[in-house]
Amino acid sequence: MLIPIVDAADPRLAPFMNVRDRDLRQTHGDAFIAEGESVLAVFLSKGSLFRPEALLIAANRIDTALAWAPPDDLPIFVADQGLMDSIVGFPIHRGLLGLGRRASSPALPDLLASRPPVVVGLVGIANHDNMGGIFRNAAAFGVGAMVLDATSCDPLYRKAIRVSVGGTLKVPFLRLDAGTSVAATLSAQDYRVLALSPRGSRRLDEVPTDRPLALLLGAEGPGLPDLEMAGAETVRIDMASGFDSLNVATTSGIALYELTRRMAASRCDNALSPLSSPSPRGEEGER
Repeated sequence: MLIPIVDAADPRLAPFMNVRDRDLRQTHGDAFIAEGESVLAVFLSKGSLFRPEALLIAANRIDTALAWAPPDDLPIFVADQGLMDSIVGFPIHRGLLGLGRRASSPALPDLLASRPPVVVGLVGIANHDNMGGIFRNAAAFGVGAMVLDATSCDPLYRKAIRVSVGGTLKVPFLRLDAGTSVAATLSAQDYRVLALSPRGSRRLDEVPTDRPLALLLGAEGPGLPDLEMAGAETVRIDMASGFDSLNVATTSGIALYELTRRMAASRCDNALSPLSSPSPRGEEGER
């Protein structure tokens, strides 16, 4: 439903107004803003956990928006580029914004009901670039769920969504109450919790894959708190001598590639195990 806009003060556009200032004040309420072609393609896809409430697009991006086959009842506000810049509060070169509403987080048992083989726990991730990068990697490698501690930043902050290329809209997540240990929470769900640290006692590729894995990541600099490390198996990624630091988002990509690859191989091996196949005698008896 295309709706031409001629007035930057149109009250229907209130959620899109002065987006940058609202980011700084963090007065979103339950609303969030997604921007850019790649992000909105995810937002409007079947794989998105959220449904868009409205779009605001530049007039020269109408064809792009319509190519996503948006629902007929989705309001799509269309403005000339200059007017759109005035509404948003800065030059929005991508010309594509989407409005979403947060949903209630699932309960932990519901989040993990399907027993995803690899999940991620985040502790103290306060940088939105890192949050977005981790979610991008999680989506790329098929992570089933994310569990955040109370001090980690908002995955639905505009910059985090943009950096994640829509990953924060695809990977289910929840935030724990203040003072709740991520390691203890996931361990209680029978996950093998792996605290990634340069001080890890075991290499990442040595981890057994006999049960679902939870990768625990902490903030750059301080890393994971001792309490979280104590509640997990500590693992490391070996690096060149004299250097032991990687960006946490980069680290997550390396670690998730290794863990998801090994878990997939383990499931394949189990499926091909003689114990999971009928014996020749059993097959003869069925004939």
